Amino acid sequence: MIKNKLPYYIGGLFLLLMACSPRLSNTELPIDDLEVFSNTGESVIEDQWWLVFEDEQLNTLIDSAMQRNFNLAATWQQFVAANAVVSRETSNKWPQIDASAQTAENFPINDFRGGENTQLGISASYELDLWGRIKTAVQAEKFRAEASLYDYRTAALSLSAEIATTWYQLVAAKKQLKITQNQIETNQDIIKLMRSRFVGGQIRGVDILRQAQLLKSTEEQQIIFHTNVRLLENQLAVLLGHQPQKSMLLTETELPDISTLPQTGMPLELVRRRPDIQQSYALLLAADRDMASAVRNKYPRISIQTQGQLRSNNFANLFDNWAYSIAGNLLAPLFYGGQLNAEVNRTEALKQQRLYEYGQATLDAFKDVEDGLSQNLMQKQRLENISRQLELATKSNKQLRVEFLNGFSPYLDVLIGLDQEQQLQRDYVSAQLEQIQVRIGLYRALAGGFETDRTINNGETNE
Repeated sequence: MIKNKLPYYIGGLFLLLMACSPRLSNTELPIDDLEVFSNTGESVIEDQWWLVFEDEQLNTLIDSAMQRNFNLAATWQQFVAANAVVSRETSNKWPQIDASAQTAENFPINDFRGGENTQLGISASYELDLWGRIKTAVQAEKFRAEASLYDYRTAALSLSAEIATTWYQLVAAKKQLKITQNQIETNQDIIKLMRSRFVGGQIRGVDILRQAQLLKSTEEQQIIFHTNVRLLENQLAVLLGHQPQKSMLLTETELPDISTLPQTGMPLELVRRRPDIQQSYALLLAADRDMASAVRNKYPRISIQTQGQLRSNNFANLFDNWAYSIAGNLLAPLFYGGQLNAEVNRTEALKQQRLYEYGQATLDAFKDVEDGLSQNLMQKQRLENISRQLELATKSNKQLRVEFLNGFSPYLDVLIGLDQEQQLQRDYVSAQLEQIQVRIGLYRALAGGFETDRTINNGETNE
């Protein structure tokens, strides 16, 4: 009677275990009531965000870096390796087939029948993935490979921002170099004029010394900016995958106008767009599947093994004798000293860790956007303030020169005014650069991943 009911018991046990099998659990964003961003613009930002600058040289530099940068290429190989792990884990869903061959000659022949021992065999084993243990392990590796792809896209986005920042630092440094050269020429002309007036007793010797000191100070600034140009050229070459000794043909360009603010969109759109957040979410899903696989590892495993063999003491009669066998195995874990439960607890804790990291990555992304919006507003006001200061300094300095030539003002006032004007000229360029850097940071915070020349086709990667 019990024998007749055994299939029902096995079927009931199967249904019970399937009902207890863990499914994809809740992995929602652990942040309630997403708030809209404090400000937004009108222009729509593209994935290739740097196109907004309309700078062909910048476009060429970034395209070249996407192909030649070694760090980016290394990150791509991490994704290639992750795809290989997926293929390795997927192979566990298929039968494992082995072939064997053996031949031997026994000595002395008189002591063994026939003297030869030749065997050919083939064996196969296959685990029935009833509870989805193998399936969840494959899913976990797929999510990790997806996270690796998002890591690559994050690296590409960071590289594009670094190229743009370095490029405009170089443009600003060259502009500063040109400004200091003009200032040096101006200061030299003033010294010549002062010496001619000194002969006539209209200028004190100390005034000439003060003007000479200003000249030397400006020459020092020229040395600093010239050094910056060389260092930035070296940095740009390395980012492009070139040796720093190699000269690059770069034409003169102006700093771009960035008056238009981009659209920020909704926070949830940012969560779905940014590759670093997508990477964090993929790692969370991988941890969830790891936990499911750890739970299912506690269930019995059923496997099928088959083996066929040809064997003979005479090679000529090898194919006359053959045998095969089919066997089914049931492996049920009974006592592992808490090892399996500990693994479940470990993977569950790791999943919670990934969940909190996902939430923190999202908050950091929101902060990046809000910081960029605030900095853009403040930097715009600062740039306008410096521009106004420069305008006033230029006017007042012209007036002071006229008064000095007419004998109404001491040269010290002219010298102070000239020093302030030249410093404000350099400060204005620095403020322009800082505004561009702030805008690049905002574009990077809002931009999503973009395609490169490296593509993915049917699970395979191409370079």
